[in-house]
Amino acid sequence: MTKKIAILGSGQGKVFESIVNYLKNRDIEITCLSNNLKSELFKTAQDLNIKHKYLPKEENTQYFASENFDLVVLTDYDEKFDNDTLEVGKFINIHPSLLPSFKGEDAIQRAYLAGVKVTGVTVHWLKENVEEETIIAQYPVLIGITTHLDEVEKDIYDVEKKLYPPVIDAILNDRVFDFQDLFKSSCHANSSCGGGCSKCHN
Repeated sequence: MTKKIAILGSGQGKVFESIVNYLKNRDIEITCLSNNLKSELFKTAQDLNIKHKYLPKEENTQYFASENFDLVVLTDYDEKFDNDTLEVGKFINIHPSLLPSFKGEDAIQRAYLAGVKVTGVTVHWLKENVEEETIIAQYPVLIGITTHLDEVEKDIYDVEKKLYPPVIDAILNDRVFDFQDLFKSSCHANSSCGGGCSKCHN
């Protein structure tokens, strides 16, 4: 039976192409949605021949209630959902920190400036009250004493591309995400890899 997912974003949607490529040989119908007509998501969707639609925030509840998606995947989405919308579907989000630390905007920069030695990426179920959000998966990124902010940003992005697609696939197949899916590369045996090194996680 064909699964239906929506990928919803406002800006670049950096991991969109990785998700599409990961799921392309599965029986899954993908719809790209954005509240921004100038979103890079639409250009990428056109290039990949993926159905896409402009969706302003005020239409969210009615649209998701009518479409009955198996899963709605957020990436770079800049609006908050109210509870009415969240009750008509299953929504997940990806955040560039190890929640519950560094919630909200500019998480990578705030973690870096705070001097933390380990940050990372979190995939979680979306709730109106952030305190009720359930973590699905996390993956760490180490910050060395000579690491620059732009290196951390790249490593976070690399981990997002690796982590989000298999988590989505696991949810669609009603199974618990297995980290073994990420450990098929040589980095599993590389003690210098903190989870987001650019050499291992391209």
